[in-house]
Parts: sequence; structure tokens; C-alpha cells
Amino acid sequence: MSVTLIKPVIFPTEMLRERFVVIKIGGHALEKKEAREWVAQDVILLRVRGLKPVIVHGGGPEISDIMKKLGKEPTFVEGLRVTDEETMDLVEMTLIGKVNTEIVSAIQKFGGKAVGLSGKDAAMLRSSRQPPKSIVTESGEEKVVDLGLVGEIEEINTSIIEVLCNHGYIPVVAPIGINSEGKSLNINADIAAGEIAAVLEATKLIILTDVPGVLRDLKNRESLISELTITEAKNLIKEGIAGAGMVPKIDACIRALEGGVEKAHIVDGKIPHVILSVFTERSIGTTIVPEGV
Repeated sequence: MSVTLIKPVIFPTEMLRERFVVIKIGGHALEKKEAREWVAQDVILLRVRGLKPVIVHGGGPEISDIMKKLGKEPTFVEGLRVTDEETMDLVEMTLIGKVNTEIVSAIQKFGGKAVGLSGKDAAMLRSSRQPPKSIVTESGEEKVVDLGLVGEIEEINTSIIEVLCNHGYIPVVAPIGINSEGKSLNINADIAAGEIAAVLEATKLIILTDVPGVLRDLKNRESLISELTITEAKNLIKEGIAGAGMVPKIDACIRALEGGVEKAHIVDGKIPHVILSVFTERSIGTTIVPEGV
């Protein structure tokens, strides 16, 4: 296996050997080819060192770009994309046909063995449509919005992930769910990653985004919070300190930790080889831990 050499990282291999690590890659963190290649190199090194990395990816910016090129304006409600039939087709086309294959190709380029999947494969992400949401508009008017084909996960079947990892492959998962009628549903990638990490009892959930981590002041990148407990993270959401885009990421971390994951990390995916930093004593970004750790 040929892996580009990078700065050595020391972590307790024996303690982590055969443990799952779930890595969620956001759309913005994937915009540059270099970032995809850093991710590829990092996950290959984790695989070589005996861990079982699993990638879950988003692709929001790419989906929005394609929609706009086709004259369709993206609409969001509380961070979730309103998804009609046409938009769902574009979501599948972009996530499975473009983003997923680009990540798989990057891993293969550096000698890794990757397999692209979606949540529909082996009914991995059994889902149902989210009910209509009641929101308050800027004018103060209460309005009920139907999100369309946006799903929430009901059941996760990780057997295909486990089989692939046990044979040395790196699964790359697009967050497309499937309902009882076999229909595709658009799943939030952060939440999908958190739920998958919990079911796999992963040692870590790592969320790559385009900010340094959780900020106390959204206008000040120096206001990074380096560590949070679950309770502190929930309070940030309750008090409105966490921005709209950060809420699903924190929620995903909380779900993972409450499901048995040991630590969750929210880090800047634009930093070269940032994934490896969470295995050092000087982890960057925000680390969220269970109570009493």
C-alpha cells in the first residue's frame, strides 16, 4: 500500500486497534481537491494502524450549485433543505454520483481500498418523512412548512459497514435514507454520522467543517471553545449561542456520545491532516465529552 508520508502522529494503537472511527466530511470541507486528498491520506493511515475508519459525507454546496444552474432556488428551513421530487433526484445524483465517487477516487489514488455506499444499500438508513415544521417568520407570523422528502432515521443496519471494514475496506457513505415503500429520503449528514457512530460504538466521531470549532462569539474566530460536556453543549444550543449551522453538528455529537462513543470532535476541515490531530494530546477544534470525563 503506497501512502504519502506525512508528519508522524503518535496514538495508542493497541488501545484503539479494531475500533471504529466515524468521520463526517462537510460539503465546504470538500470543495478543494487538496482537502479531499488530506482526508484520504489520513483515513488510510488510520486503517494501516489498525483502526476502522468510516466516512459519512455531505455535499450541500454542490447540490445548491447544481440546483441554481438548473434554475431552481434552494430553500432551507432551520438548516434543512426543502426537498421535492425534483430536488431529491438532484440530491441523489450529486451525493452518490459526484461527491461519493470523488472521495472514493481520492482514497484509491493513495493506495487505500474504499467502497462507496448510500444509506439505501442493505437498508442501512431506514427512515421516515419528517412531519411539517411550525416556524415563525421574520414578520412574526407562524407558518407550517412541509419539508418534503426530508427524512429522520428510524433504524440503522450497519452490517454492510462492518463486513467491509473487517475485510480492510473504508466505507464512504452518502446520507440517503430509504422508507418502508422503498422511496429515497434526504438525511442530514451530521445526524447520520452521529447515529452510525453510536450503533458502531465508535471510539470517536470527527466532524469536519469550515470553522475552527464551536465558537462562543460567531464573529470572533478566537472565541473557540476547546472542550464541552454534553450538558454544556446542550446549554449552548438552548441559549442560542451555537449558530444555526452548528446546531445539527452539536446534536450529532450528543447523540453519538449518549450512544456510547467516547469522544466527539468538531474541527476545521481546511487544516491539512486535521483528522490526525484528534489522536494527539494537542487536539485542535472543539472536543465534546460525556459527563465526568
